[in-house]
Amino acid sequence: MNKILFIVSSIFFLASCQMQSDYDKMVEKEMAKGIRQDSIFLGMTFGMTADSFYEHCKEMNRKGYFFNGPSNRSVQFDISDQLRHPGKIFFYPTFYEGKIYEMPASFAYDAFTWNDSYGVDSLMVDVLGLVEEWYGEFKEFKHPEKESVYVNVNANRRIRVYKNRNDNSVNAVFTDLSIDKEEVEKAAQSPAEPSNKET
Repeated sequence: MNKILFIVSSIFFLASCQMQSDYDKMVEKEMAKGIRQDSIFLGMTFGMTADSFYEHCKEMNRKGYFFNGPSNRSVQFDISDQLRHPGKIFFYPTFYEGKIYEMPASFAYDAFTWNDSYGVDSLMVDVLGLVEEWYGEFKEFKHPEKESVYVNVNANRRIRVYKNRNDNSVNAVFTDLSIDKEEVEKAAQSPAEPSNKET
């Protein structure tokens, strides 16, 4: 029995190493391009200052595109015309040294029913098709907690897309790989970033 467990564990370990290796190769290849890809979506970019972000949101709000998300903790944008069912994207950036370093976003249908066509699996198909149209091909990686994670790396920009079954949404996280993650985490222990402003 112990021998069987050892073999099974070894298989999972080797698969994990292979996944990490494939991911590392992808990142290494893209970062070696020596160029920057700072575009995120809807006119926002890595390196955009907090003030510029808030001004951009205000302008988009005046034009009727951006609105306050739930509890004023995010910005929402209607993408109903790009999904099979009415839905929205909610987002709010992470700042490092006063500039956008990461943009977590959440896609969700406006209505949820027990009908499979409104479930997170259906939404994932919609979102994956949408982001591949916007950014190109995504590579699937298996994840022990998030099932499958779909990844696109273009120069310094990494995009990860995965299901969030807790609230039937699909998350997309845009990250600037040229920023040292450890430095960001250290900065998080420092005084808070600029406070939220209404859009």
